Amino acid sequence: MKKMLLVYILLISAFALYVLRFEYTSQVNSSWEDRGLRGDIGETYIMITFQSGLEYWKSPLKGFEDAADALGVTVEYRGATRYDAKEQTMVIEQAIARKPAGIAISAIDPQSLVPAINKAIDADIPVVLFDADAPDSQAYSFLGTDNYKSGVMAADKMAELLGREGEVAVLNLPGQQNHEERTKGFRDTIKERYPSMQIVEVADGHGDAMVSRDETQRMMKEHPELAGIFVTEATGGAGAGEAVQTAGDRHPLQIISFDTNKATLDMIKNGTISATIAQGTWNMGYWSLQYLFHLHHQLTVPAPSSSGENAPLPVMVDTGISVVTRSDVDDYYAK
Repeated sequence: MKKMLLVYILLISAFALYVLRFEYTSQVNSSWEDRGLRGDIGETYIMITFQSGLEYWKSPLKGFEDAADALGVTVEYRGATRYDAKEQTMVIEQAIARKPAGIAISAIDPQSLVPAINKAIDADIPVVLFDADAPDSQAYSFLGTDNYKSGVMAADKMAELLGREGEVAVLNLPGQQNHEERTKGFRDTIKERYPSMQIVEVADGHGDAMVSRDETQRMMKEHPELAGIFVTEATGGAGAGEAVQTAGDRHPLQIISFDTNKATLDMIKNGTISATIAQGTWNMGYWSLQYLFHLHHQLTVPAPSSSGENAPLPVMVDTGISVVTRSDVDDYYAK
């Protein structure tokens, strides 16, 4: 009799647990259906970049903020003040200590930031990377430009400007993965598609306008036949433009720059810079927050997993590029 009673108790308990679980699942599902994808105002997501004063970050941050408005959550912006991997690591560590709902990071260095990124993942804080990747980290996704393809696009445009012949050079930022990929795409395309063109030098512009100006002037002097230069970032592009303005008609040079800050656009408008490669920077910020929100609320299928065997999100998202010239430059000024 006692055994029968125990069996009945177990069956009733199991049924009660089933009913409770069914009710809870129904409430969660109906909650999202009723109010849509809306979080809580106390739910904070953080964007972290390097060299935080750059005009370049305004567009991705605007995308991040627009996504926050759509989702009803709070966002904050933090950044290292310089091109300094140690400083950016410290900023990430400070963010982890605050236990945010998610962090979006643009990595200055693909290797040295890996321990800090993985520490956030181990603390159950979702991390996505945007603009500059750290592929050996455990971050869930990278949202940014296909940098190799952007280098290919720059090479094709340079060939068009120079009639498919002549000496060209590159100003880049060695050691930063996105700039290395842009340079490789440019190099490979010139070599494979344009046999009458030659890359005579790849120089380090340090991401600095004055250094890039001086390096451009040096290359113009050492390579009198230099006809074009591809600069893999905007600050250096403005520096190269200053060098060409100083030289005047003594050494005309076609410049292809990167990104759409005001100085670059102004130089396209007055004819100093021939073209620039525009990135989908708003997309980077907007979709970074959407991805973090879905990871935080476990809305992905499959759900986020510490094993990393099944990716809950696309591991690479191409946010798009376009070529800006004098004919459409007005469309790219901030409205």
